[in-house]
Amino acid sequence: MPIETEIKFRVDSTAALARRLQAAAFRLETPRSFESNVLFDTPDRQLRARTEILRIRSYAGRWTLTHKRLPLSGPGEDRHKHRIETETGLADGDALAEIFLGLGLVSAFRYEKWRTEWTDGEGHCVIDETPIGDYAELEGSPQWIDRTAVRLGIDPSQYVTLSYGRLFELWRQQHASAAHDLTFAAVAPPPSTA
Repeated sequence: MPIETEIKFRVDSTAALARRLQAAAFRLETPRSFESNVLFDTPDRQLRARTEILRIRSYAGRWTLTHKRLPLSGPGEDRHKHRIETETGLADGDALAEIFLGLGLVSAFRYEKWRTEWTDGEGHCVIDETPIGDYAELEGSPQWIDRTAVRLGIDPSQYVTLSYGRLFELWRQQHASAAHDLTFAAVAPPPSTA
């Protein structure tokens, strides 16, 4: 089974990171594109309790269905995030969402971002512009991640292994936000009354 290994890190300037990626011989794989994700679960959140996700993603004109779960036995370290990931392309994500709802699943969480994908042929770096700030992800082997982080000037102390869902929960606590989804509409500041 394929194991996804990745880390995230905060990005102060997406343009500066893009320049560092080009200098490190990365090539642009997917230009900046809007991404929308919906996580489905049982009404009593059984998947979440098992640290699993079932996601329908719309990104750059493509639909994808993904299931992620923790490995039964991991590589023995927690410096990187590891998940068993099963993924397949879809012809129509909206139709599958209707099927899930008809089977009794619920839309448990939505999140959005603008994503740009880069590759050096061995691994991937994606730049995610989210409603709660900009992040990048390095995805590849643990050795490639660490080598690439050094090349990009990222210290291991900057590694983030939390999901966007967990980062959003922390953001909600810090900002006393009542938003339930990590979408641009839900997180946008209220209009100024000045």
